[in-house]
Amino acid sequence: MYKGTKKKVHGLLHPEIVGDKRWDKIINVFIIVLIILNVLAVILETVKEIHNKYSEFFYYFDLVSVIIFSIEYILRVWSSNHEDKYKHSFWGRIKYMLSPGALIDLFAILPSILAYFIGIKFDLRELRILRLLRVIRLFRLTAYTESVHMIANVFKRRKNELMLSFILALFLIIISACIIYFVEHLYPTEETSQFKSIPHTIWWAVVTLTTTGYGDMYPLTNLGKAMASVIMLTGIAFFAIPAGILAAGFQEEFRKNKIKKTHRCPHCGEHIELDDNNEHHNH
Repeated sequence: MYKGTKKKVHGLLHPEIVGDKRWDKIINVFIIVLIILNVLAVILETVKEIHNKYSEFFYYFDLVSVIIFSIEYILRVWSSNHEDKYKHSFWGRIKYMLSPGALIDLFAILPSILAYFIGIKFDLRELRILRLLRVIRLFRLTAYTESVHMIANVFKRRKNELMLSFILALFLIIISACIIYFVEHLYPTEETSQFKSIPHTIWWAVVTLTTTGYGDMYPLTNLGKAMASVIMLTGIAFFAIPAGILAAGFQEEFRKNKIKKTHRCPHCGEHIELDDNNEHHNH
């Protein structure tokens, strides 16, 4: 009875592990909707007129939400040792409580609990926005699971190219900042003092190379403007590299998904994955 109840609770809160039934989805979607509503409440509370008019509603809505999230957290901790990696009745639960997901759950409710029951006068409700990370569970409950795996595979298989492009972009930012700083200080004047140092100029390089262009810093000398023009054109071409890498990765992934087929072995019934040449792997 005890183990059966624990298994059922764990399954309702972790449909991706134990099962994927109707009530699992209903409970998880309810929690996710409540998370989103809490974030919207935090956003609306920053509007002074709305906060003054509905302050009591926000208070009780937050109180009810914290109670629900606390019950959910307690049930997750209690049923966590249903999994083999948290098997021990005490240390298994401690291990689960120290996992990233459980810590996010705890930090999302702890400030409000302290404020309600201990009377500490501080407001860290913004931490509740961390619970938006739990929206990822929706992908386990819907047909978008394969899409999520495909996106993860693209980043995983192209991580070396993406890392190289990031490092080159970092070098380009530093080099651009150095060039503009020294060019603008060839003939130092009071006007060029906006480029106070190379670290200060790095902000200008980032804004310029990403084509954002806030306009808070800009070169004033003719040579500086000429060099800035070259840097801007370089940035447009250079920052398109990661987009090209990802586009090629997605195209390759789409091709593999189209070619790959799964069959059952007529002898053992196991799945056999065919490669691009339609040859099965021996097992």
